[in-house]
Amino acid sequence: MSRTSLHVVVVTLAVALAGAGVAPAQVLPNPYRQVDGWAKLPDGREMGAVGKVTMDPDGEHLWAVIRCDASGEFFGWECLDSDLDPVVKFDMDGNAVDSFGGGMFIWPHGIDVDNEGNVWVTDAVAEARTPEGTRGHQVIKFSPTGEVLMTLGTPGKAGGGQDHFNAPADVVVADNGDVFVADGHANETNNRVVKFAGDGTYIKEWGRTGYAPGEFRTLHAIAMDADGRIFVGDRSNNRIQIFDQEGGFIAQWTQFGRPSGIFFDDHGRIFVADSESDDLQNPGWEMGIRIGEVATGWVTEFILFPWGDPRDPAGNGAEFVAVDSGGNIYGGEPRPRRIQKYVRVRP
Repeated sequence: MSRTSLHVVVVTLAVALAGAGVAPAQVLPNPYRQVDGWAKLPDGREMGAVGKVTMDPDGEHLWAVIRCDASGEFFGWECLDSDLDPVVKFDMDGNAVDSFGGGMFIWPHGIDVDNEGNVWVTDAVAEARTPEGTRGHQVIKFSPTGEVLMTLGTPGKAGGGQDHFNAPADVVVADNGDVFVADGHANETNNRVVKFAGDGTYIKEWGRTGYAPGEFRTLHAIAMDADGRIFVGDRSNNRIQIFDQEGGFIAQWTQFGRPSGIFFDDHGRIFVADSESDDLQNPGWEMGIRIGEVATGWVTEFILFPWGDPRDPAGNGAEFVAVDSGGNIYGGEPRPRRIQKYVRVRP
């Protein structure tokens, strides 16, 4: 059967199942198996809620945001009263080989590693939980070994304009060093993308709260494809919005569900983590990781999250996703607090 014919069969079956009350995602193949217990923390440290995960430029390490409190009782400020390191580097066997950032964050959330190996981390704490003048509402640039190189935003103070953020959710760095920040992590926050030069100089911003193209409701993720296009996970609007680097709107994609995390591999594929499609927020869709083609937007594979309550709006499974050079997937899961590895078992 040709690829085109196969697509027709899949779409036809999806429509038929949807009419019968079965979610279309279930007809997509899942060529992965879970590898449980992959990530190992040192000295008996328990795994806290996991934020974003991403690959190091060397292709041999995974970086992860791991929030400090492991009890799950302090959602939104897990690192406020802790000196544990929330920025952790793993080798491909799941061993933690480096960590830093203790005492510098309240709710670390997004992470990116630039071409020089520098690590950028966002603190997306809500305004009401922020001690003014200390931590929160920042993007911090670290050297590969944890030295603070730059700080964007005003610590502990939410706001707009050039010098403040309001719960910055994620960050991505372009090849030329320009920095793009997804600001912020709630429907009532700034809901904008802010662009800086590599030295921290403010360049421009775009976006506001709303439903139209170029408007956002909870910017949860930001990523860049091989062509330099900016992909924004506009989560509460159940879509990905695509822009050029000047903020020009290109397209919106709704076929990846309710996007929490976005990652691109080196083979023209996009991976989107959906931890919140449920009976309340995105009826008819299921939670999981959708995999597709960047060039066409066609969704080709789906890893279903079989756990969790679809009526629970707090999210289940991976919010963020990363992929190594072998095609294996790593999901950052705030609940149930783990880095879940998926090994590709079929071509």
